[in-house]
Amino acid sequence: MFKQDQLSYDFKALEPHIDEQTMQIHYGKHHAAYTNNLNGALEKLPELANKSIEEILQNLGAIADPALQTAVRNNGGGYYNHNLFFGILGPTGGGEPTGDLAEQIKQDFGSFAELKEQLTKAATTVFGSGWAWLSTDKTGKLKVTSTPNQDNPLMVAESNLTPILGIDVWEHAYYLKYKNVRPEYVQAIFNVIDWTKVASLYSEAKK
Repeated sequence: MFKQDQLSYDFKALEPHIDEQTMQIHYGKHHAAYTNNLNGALEKLPELANKSIEEILQNLGAIADPALQTAVRNNGGGYYNHNLFFGILGPTGGGEPTGDLAEQIKQDFGSFAELKEQLTKAATTVFGSGWAWLSTDKTGKLKVTSTPNQDNPLMVAESNLTPILGIDVWEHAYYLKYKNVRPEYVQAIFNVIDWTKVASLYSEAKK
C-alpha cells in the first residue's frame, strides 16, 4: 500500500506564495484521493504488489485491463507527481542551485535564467491541466518537458528521463489565490523551490 509522503513544513509555511487553504485542499484532498484511488486499483492487480511506483509507471503497458491501466496511470501519476512536487518545495526555498546541479544547468541551458525561462514557458503553455518538468538522464544531462493530466516523464517510452522537479499547473494548485492568472503562480513557485532538495534528487537519479 502506498502512502503520501509527509510534508516537512506546515500548510501555511509557503505563504504568501502558496496560500494555506490551497495547501490544505491540494495535499489533504487531491493528493490523498490520488493515493487512495491508486491503492484501490492495485488491490485488483496483485502481481504489482511488490513493485515501486516508478516501476509501475514505467511499465503501464503490462496492465492488460484498459480500465485498470487508466486508473493506475491517472492515480499513480497523481501520487508520484505530488510526492515530488510537495517534496521539492519549502519555506527556505528560492534563490539558485549550487554545486553539480548548477554546473549542469550552465552546461545544458547556458544559465539559470535560461532554465527558469524554459520552465516558465513549459508551465504556462500547457493546454488545460498538466505539469512542467526538469528531468535528468543517467548521464546527468538535463531536459525541460511538459506532460498533460497526471502523466510524467517516466511514462514516456524510451525517454530515459527521471524527474527531479515538477511544477503542477492543474487549476487546483493555484486557482484560489491566483484565479486564472497562471503565469503569476508559476513566477511565485520559484520563491519556494528548495534547490538543495532538487540537487539531492539529481544526484540520486544519476546513480
